[in-house]
Amino acid sequence: MKKIFLLLALSSFLPIFSQSELVSINWEDSRVYQTERSTIILPSFQEANFNFNFDHGIKFTKQWKTNAPIGENSINVSNVTYSSISRDDLQDLNPATIPDQLEYSLKNSKARDVNYAYFEISPIIRDNGVYKKINSFRITYDFQSIGNRGAMAARAITPSVLRNGNWFRFYVEQTGVHRISKGFLESLGMNLNNVDPRTIKIYGNGGRMLPLLNSTPYPMDLTENAIQFIGEQDGVFDNDDFILFYGEGPKQFNEESITNINIFTDKSYYYVNLSPGLGKRISAFQQPTGTPDLIIDTYSEYQFHEIDDFNIVKIGRRWFGDRFSINNEQNFEFEFPNIINTETVKLKVYTAAISESNSSMDVLVNGSNVDTFTFSAINDPILADGESFNGDINVNSSTITVGLNYNNNGNPSAVAYLDFISLEATSQLRYNDGQFRFKNYEVAQNLGIAQYTIDNASNISEVWDITDIYNVSNAINSDSSSSFVFTANMGSQKEYIAVDPSDYYEPLREANSSVTNQDIKGTIFLNAQGDFEDLDYIIVAPSELMAQANRLAQINRNQYGLNVKVLDLQSIYTEFSSGNQDVGAIRNLVKYVYNNASVPENRLKYLCLFGDSSYDYKDRISGNTNIVPSWHAYSSFNLTNSFISDDFFGMMDDNEGTLSSSDRLDVAVGRILADTPQRANELVDKVEQYYQKEAFGSWRNNFLVVSDDV
Repeated sequence: MKKIFLLLALSSFLPIFSQSELVSINWEDSRVYQTERSTIILPSFQEANFNFNFDHGIKFTKQWKTNAPIGENSINVSNVTYSSISRDDLQDLNPATIPDQLEYSLKNSKARDVNYAYFEISPIIRDNGVYKKINSFRITYDFQSIGNRGAMAARAITPSVLRNGNWFRFYVEQTGVHRISKGFLESLGMNLNNVDPRTIKIYGNGGRMLPLLNSTPYPMDLTENAIQFIGEQDGVFDNDDFILFYGEGPKQFNEESITNINIFTDKSYYYVNLSPGLGKRISAFQQPTGTPDLIIDTYSEYQFHEIDDFNIVKIGRRWFGDRFSINNEQNFEFEFPNIINTETVKLKVYTAAISESNSSMDVLVNGSNVDTFTFSAINDPILADGESFNGDINVNSSTITVGLNYNNNGNPSAVAYLDFISLEATSQLRYNDGQFRFKNYEVAQNLGIAQYTIDNASNISEVWDITDIYNVSNAINSDSSSSFVFTANMGSQKEYIAVDPSDYYEPLREANSSVTNQDIKGTIFLNAQGDFEDLDYIIVAPSELMAQANRLAQINRNQYGLNVKVLDLQSIYTEFSSGNQDVGAIRNLVKYVYNNASVPENRLKYLCLFGDSSYDYKDRISGNTNIVPSWHAYSSFNLTNSFISDDFFGMMDDNEGTLSSSDRLDVAVGRILADTPQRANELVDKVEQYYQKEAFGSWRNNFLVVSDDV
């Protein structure tokens, strides 16, 4: 028996034998593509495998079901046969999209536990200046070993912290140390009489956007933050007592959207809770003893300029600010008072232009040209052109002026826009004026003990370790030393903030600060009898459309016997994204329900987003209809590459969330395009009438398919 068990255990980590398949590309006559404003002609092959966009050109794609995930690095293409293709035969295909060698990739995907493989290859290559098209090739690959496939995650149904206690909401707009007074809490509506301040708690997840990728960790509920409560030791909340906490505002750089500003909200919500039990408090971080391995007296200082006023083509999630049409030469000044001029500065400049002829923009730093952008003329379906600079520059001053000079090439209707400018400089770790954040990248690249030394530090009362924003810890400058020294272990990236008692930020409040208890997570699976019951269908609706959403739910219960729950949109935001609007909150709710079904066969099947959507999440445009937000592509200039999709909310696997070509739906998603209660009523009436006997007829066998080739 032991030998059999050992054999089975070992076999679970052995790779399965290689698989091989011969693939042919059946080339056809050139294909004509008609867009809204122009026609393009391209080399072509069988339509089921043909994929084209202006960024990557032509791809041959192949998808198939598999019994198990394929080792994505095991894919190999061999036995390739070619035939020549002339430059003229490329027609309107951009030669810049044609690689100089074989380029191919494979990605795994799943749809409700069924495995799929998605393979793509560039079917035309340029070999020493000669264009060749692929006629056939052989794909060879290995399946992943069983030990690497993972298993269905354990169910994790947990109640929300919002289910009990008294809750009050406020918000911040800046990132840093905030001061909360007794008077501010009372202005929220809190009754602090006979309240032990040691039981006061603050919750919130910060103002960053939720990750798009499913596998990136993010809290599934409000998280308690460690705070510092000055004067709580006596158990009485006196008038001069106050709270200090680290609040993260909505301006954080986001890699997935390449922006410094949260695209969904300008506020970052936090919550004060009164409930039994002691609250989480800031404590001293461990300072290792011994000889330092690295002295840290510099840090990377980051500044940016970004304004989100214009979605210049009214597609995608990129927004722009400064406009170059009349004033075509503009300067942007940044001050780095403690900069070390011997170190290079990282500069990023992202721009775009709209012009019927080619135009250009010079990028200058302190009067010296560092780059020249060339913007191509717009040509349907490309309605704008973007250019960027991302590189190191040298400066010799603490003032850095970035100049952008737009040359419209004599076209008075041409206009350029600035997305953002960012600078990251190496500065002396020295107090200058007010609280400031600092980090040094060397600590993540080394092991041992780092000794941080902050110069001119007598006005710094303490330093907080904010690497984990929910569990802040501190080191006190107890003697107000002008040289504040502390130590920390290296090996991972750390971030700190120097606290200046004369420079606390102030939180802000809204008219209605009281928060009603709720518990979506803990009750979503409970039926009227309080027993667990799997869900078939979720409808997400704002409060003003809730009555009609409930009508739609009842229709589906009566017609199909589905178990349907209708959820309030703001309640989803409160529980899953700290109260901030975010498409990730809706997706995370759906994923929570999908992952916590009793068995895989009973997982959630349907989602309805009850309300219209818009490219403007912040209501900047007149007559905006952002009722229930949609996912928008980052690509924002091209009608064929940029798109809006609700599929994002139904893709549940860990490697999904960015809507790549290999992603597959696990939950069917639909939307009721209503922007008023009246319109919602009309649309639900249509659904209801469809099932009535009077509506029966042969017309029900007719259907219209509307699609796009994105």
